[in-house]
Amino acid sequence: GDCFPCSQEGCPMMGHYADRFPAKLKRVNQKYFLNTAADPPFATWRQKVFIKLSGVKKMRGDINLVFHDTEGNTKEYEVASGVLSQDQVYTKYLDVEINPKNTKKIEFLWNKTIFTLLWARLGAETVNIIHGEDG
Repeated sequence: GDCFPCSQEGCPMMGHYADRFPAKLKRVNQKYFLNTAADPPFATWRQKVFIKLSGVKKMRGDINLVFHDTEGNTKEYEVASGVLSQDQVYTKYLDVEINPKNTKKIEFLWNKTIFTLLWARLGAETVNIIHGEDG
């Protein structure tokens, strides 16, 4: 996977899909990892995010996405930080604490560094999110 330091056969999974890793099921003291949220009900949903920028050619700053649900809860996640370029697509796996079924909107935030020119602008040309994507 691209999202964890697992072997080529993949990360061992618990529960329903455990039968996909028969060799690992035979091991003694096999370690399994489960991503959880910090708050109850502790569930997270894997999202694969693609962002293509538009505007100034290159600039320093960071890109965040804020997920809003139907109950007014919000969670912010960093997608990229450092030198940002309009000719690059930024891809990241996020473990989002807001259920995709309850997502009301996703907000794109761009924060520039203090030293960036005041008039300089950078925006999202496209933001694509794929739900439930494995790494």
